[in-house]
Amino acid sequence: MGAAPSTPRLGAVAGAAASPGAAEQMFAALVGGKAYPISSEFWRQLLELPLTQQWPRDRVLQACHAFAQNNYHTKHLAKILIHLVWCLQECMAESSHAAYRKAINAAYISSIFLKFIIENAKTDNWQELSLEIDKDEKGLENFLSEQSVEYFLMRGVLNYIGSVDVSLESCYLHHELLNLMLVLMSTQLCSGPSPEPKDVHPFIDAAMLQDSSIVSSVVQKLLLNFVKRPRIPLNSSHPAFSDDGGPGVLQRVGSVAANFVLLPYYTFNYLVSSNAEGASSQLADNSLLVLLILIHYRKCITMSESFPSSNVYTSDLNTNVKDAPAFHDNPYYKALSNAKDSQYDRADVEGNAQNGLVVRLSFASLFDALGTCLKDESSVLLLYSLVHGNCDFQEYVLVRTDLDTLLMPILEMLYNASRKTSNQIYMLLIVLLILSQDSTFNASVHKLVLPSVPWYHERLMHQTSLGSLMVVILIRTIKYNLSKLRDVYLHTNCLAILANMAPHVHRLSAYASQRLVSLFDMLSRKYTKLAELKNDKAIKVISDQIEADNISDDTSTELHIYTDFLRIVLEIINAILTYALPRNPEVVYAILHRQEVFQPFKNHPRFNELLENIYTVLDFFNSRMDMQQLDGEWSVDKVLEVINKNCRSWRGEGMKMFTQLRFTYEQESHPEEFFIPYAWRVVLSRG
Repeated sequence: MGAAPSTPRLGAVAGAAASPGAAEQMFAALVGGKAYPISSEFWRQLLELPLTQQWPRDRVLQACHAFAQNNYHTKHLAKILIHLVWCLQECMAESSHAAYRKAINAAYISSIFLKFIIENAKTDNWQELSLEIDKDEKGLENFLSEQSVEYFLMRGVLNYIGSVDVSLESCYLHHELLNLMLVLMSTQLCSGPSPEPKDVHPFIDAAMLQDSSIVSSVVQKLLLNFVKRPRIPLNSSHPAFSDDGGPGVLQRVGSVAANFVLLPYYTFNYLVSSNAEGASSQLADNSLLVLLILIHYRKCITMSESFPSSNVYTSDLNTNVKDAPAFHDNPYYKALSNAKDSQYDRADVEGNAQNGLVVRLSFASLFDALGTCLKDESSVLLLYSLVHGNCDFQEYVLVRTDLDTLLMPILEMLYNASRKTSNQIYMLLIVLLILSQDSTFNASVHKLVLPSVPWYHERLMHQTSLGSLMVVILIRTIKYNLSKLRDVYLHTNCLAILANMAPHVHRLSAYASQRLVSLFDMLSRKYTKLAELKNDKAIKVISDQIEADNISDDTSTELHIYTDFLRIVLEIINAILTYALPRNPEVVYAILHRQEVFQPFKNHPRFNELLENIYTVLDFFNSRMDMQQLDGEWSVDKVLEVINKNCRSWRGEGMKMFTQLRFTYEQESHPEEFFIPYAWRVVLSRG
């Protein structure tokens, strides 16, 4: 597999099995300096090789260097990519074993050399790919002169993925095409953290220009792969691979090529996982990764540029400032956002169709698949994309009676926040925040009773409502964040969800009620400490007044943040007492039991108005307790008995009505700055 430009003996590999020497010659010719015409018999015989030998790492690396160097002249990369599309067309026409073998080999070889060239490219416009070929060359008579190789390739690959169902025959080819898609789109890894007008990504840009029918079919098929999770039969012989049914040289080349990258950040894993779990889900997982990269891509342009006239890839202009950045619409994101439930009437779906075909699949199956796979970070990102971008799917989720299918995995991951990335925690909280904007959701979670919560180890939780568990986990997340991450954004999201839930709380558990009051206590201690620090005369260091001023400024900023946090917690408690007190005796008990924690803030100018209602409740129930003739000491059960009795007669007299806090999620003005790098981090974490 060296770089020698020798001509292979084509006849030597015409039989059913290729000798090692013949295979060496074929690959030497591929990476060598002699250019083979696209119509040469060389390409057919190269792609029909049932290769079984193994090449060491240094020879694979040598071959990749030679291929990249000679490709400027030979244009072999462009030619093998064109042959790949022709092989895919042949597979769609006849579905023969030989056609599948050629397509799989073409996808393998392309992935290996493309990956090497992309990772070692020195130019911003990808001249190293050398995709420009002579359109007048024999064999390209039907190749449109104005059509680029990258557009032709993406059209062929995407058309196959979107049109051909995954079956025992096609699953290996689907798997390799998905791997190839990730490699093709990985040019983004060589750009900065946010898109710029000068960025060139030839393959994913070409994917964005495809017809709406192809776009819709691809999004639908990738989602169906994720839902159905087709199994790749690793242990069975398949004619597309080596004659003995074992892994052929191309698999081994792929394995080596995935390891000799110069930058580990760009590493991919091309191979099918060898374990049973991976075997059952690898194609589904890769389908989801490709979908995430496609839907979160944004193409940056400038106002002075001319915009495409295509009705699929149109500009999204949010500013009138000349030369200000703007972005093309992403047709794949639009297709996902407009996806419809296949259980709806078809006429209704067609009536709601906007541009192109509508993606249709069972929302019930998608809901169940997400619930099963939410421990995977890519599934969380898909769930976010759906509940934020697709109104129909969001509404479907909100009317489900088994919300625990989605919420229990989310809450378990938040419970184990120390093992998750901060971005994953953000995504989980944002999903909960979006759902908590709906009053029906907030009411439903308190009606759903969980027999047990086996993964919660601090205490046994039997017959607790899903809403109570949410409150406990959100407060636990706040406490974790306070001690470890100290992230204001995370704090705010947790409190926002609790505030949205507060007016709809129904029979909050004793444990959740206690945690709510303890949250106030914890935040109040932090606030008091900061207030004392700010007022401490020792902070005025005479020897360094400038540094002292800086310390004072930092303390003031943090004090202001905790003032807001405390006010939100007080508003949460206010909302429960104002709108749901008769239904929440345990909340009343928790406030009575820890009423001393509110005393320091009773006359505080920033908090006194929010404490008036709490003290109205305290005065009411304290007076009722004092009126009781009690033999012996008070017990928890006796106190609760008095509270329950007086909850029924509670009329809310003297309570001030505050405007309900209602938090909504709004995506940042430039979400691509977060989601493009995040989607790729998810991809690379799987490698």
